[in-house]
Amino acid sequence: MAEMFILGTAGHVDHGKSALVRALTGIDPDRLREEKEREMTIDLGFAWLALPSGREVSIVDVPGHEHFVRNMLAGVGAIDVALLVVAANEGIMPQTREHLAILDLLRVSSGLVAITKRDLVDEELLELVTMEVRELIAGTSLAQAPVVAVSAHSGEGLPDLVREIDNVLDHASPKRDAGRPRMAIDRAFIMKGFGSVVTGSLIDGALSVGQEVEIVPAGIRARVRGLEMHKRRVEVATPGSRVGVNLAAVPAEELERGYVLATPGWLRPTRCLDVRLRLLPHLPRPLGHNATVSFYTGTSEVGARVRLLDSDRLEPGQWGWAQVICARPVVAVRGDLFICRTTADTIGGGEIVDPYARRHRRYRDHVLASLQALGQGDAAAVVLAVLETRQPVEQGRLPSLCQLSAREVEDAMAGLAAQGRVVSLGDRGPHSMTLSSEGWERLAGRVQQAVASYHRQHPLRQGMPRGELKGRLAPLGEAWGDAIRRLVQDGVLVEEGQAVRLPSHEVRLTPQQQERVDAFLASLAETPYSPPPADTLTPDLVAMLVQRGQVMDVGGGILFAAPVYEEMVRRITGHIAEHGKITVAEVRDLFGTSRKYALAVMEHLDSARITRRIGDERVLR
Repeated sequence: MAEMFILGTAGHVDHGKSALVRALTGIDPDRLREEKEREMTIDLGFAWLALPSGREVSIVDVPGHEHFVRNMLAGVGAIDVALLVVAANEGIMPQTREHLAILDLLRVSSGLVAITKRDLVDEELLELVTMEVRELIAGTSLAQAPVVAVSAHSGEGLPDLVREIDNVLDHASPKRDAGRPRMAIDRAFIMKGFGSVVTGSLIDGALSVGQEVEIVPAGIRARVRGLEMHKRRVEVATPGSRVGVNLAAVPAEELERGYVLATPGWLRPTRCLDVRLRLLPHLPRPLGHNATVSFYTGTSEVGARVRLLDSDRLEPGQWGWAQVICARPVVAVRGDLFICRTTADTIGGGEIVDPYARRHRRYRDHVLASLQALGQGDAAAVVLAVLETRQPVEQGRLPSLCQLSAREVEDAMAGLAAQGRVVSLGDRGPHSMTLSSEGWERLAGRVQQAVASYHRQHPLRQGMPRGELKGRLAPLGEAWGDAIRRLVQDGVLVEEGQAVRLPSHEVRLTPQQQERVDAFLASLAETPYSPPPADTLTPDLVAMLVQRGQVMDVGGGILFAAPVYEEMVRRITGHIAEHGKITVAEVRDLFGTSRKYALAVMEHLDSARITRRIGDERVLR
């Protein structure tokens, strides 16, 4: 199938964009009655043109009036070639400048300028307007665009314009096919006899009849019932095409401009995006931190707040790193471009480097370095940057977060692992948690600080309980145990039963504390089955003896020497094995103790799931 391209018009209101499209294609792009009555394009119009080379190019005709710039932005985001229109009898006007600025921000480098209405001016004025246009586009992405004077009324210059469009397309890059089609919806309507239809510009992959799709962020699953390109039914639509998609069993009222049609599962809505933002140079004032803007990407428009990450304000003409916090979810992919506007003006735009950003603290060098890598790096640099900004990450999520194929992520991870630049915890396949090596070192540092703090608070305890440390490792999910094992393997921690400690930590008792401990242990030995109360010891001394395994705490303030407790368990379970059951009274008599201690031991065995109570008797579980 031939390469497909999309041409978009741009320019001031009433400069003849729609008339030029009609003259070129024979198709009236003004589809709304109100547009025909007002003789002004209000919303997007569509047409197509057969070129001398045999190509067909789709045309998106956008409104030029300042009140409808938002509709213009909905159509210009996916174009390959721009056709900037300037009327010879009026010259450069405010929306000419704004539309050119938008094309420049969106990096549209393939394009032409059509000076329309040449039949209304003499050669001298036409030459002057042509010079002004060349000065205007100098220094923009359209600096090398050819300039052609035409008249839609007389047809003069139209053949030259068509040839130039063909020439420009010879050097235009086709849309990539990443195998993951997506289409930002710019129209949704009901077609009698067919049902719901959405239209848009298809990118990143082909779309086929019968294919399952998802409408994001609405989360609607549907099947492609039919495809149409340039009024022709097709079985497959290729990237770079203007497509009408007939969806089965989806009410049109659930669909709207700004939604994205894609293959299921790989796109997620987001409200926080990391971006590289450039302000237009002619602005009267800088953009401050936390400024409120209208944010445009694809065909969506949403209110947003801009958090500057590397400055307190961004000067006109400068670029900087920022987070865009949207008022409602949008759908975007790394590398997508965007525009920011205030109430009346376009102020800037740029590139989305992380569509699923976490909130960053400002002025953090490692965050800024990661954003730089995301914006410029190869697959390995992108994977590493994603890990740096949002670690830890499940390996299975990396393709979606990095906007890379599974093979690209796999190859990048293999190279990074060989260089010792990533750390993977456990062997859970796609559920394994992954960090950058720097991120792992930071995590290890936080663990060391947490354990050191525990040691300072509880100097008599052998170590910090693993369960308490688990809370500090919550982002790792089920991999927290793998993290502790690696920290032990790396010598960061030492295991002490169910606790961990720093290698430098050692419990040191004062002479007075040692005297109390010795006296208490001696008293346990004197009456092993009726132990004395532990009120002579502080809670920290009790915890120390429990952690060392010298005593067993059975609850209620009752401590048994550990060997005695183990003996009691053996004799109790042996009695039950021989007689099938045991009572608290029998336990009391078995050890010559009181009911208080016998009951405490049996309740502890119940909680440890060694025995089970049935009425007044215990049996083995």
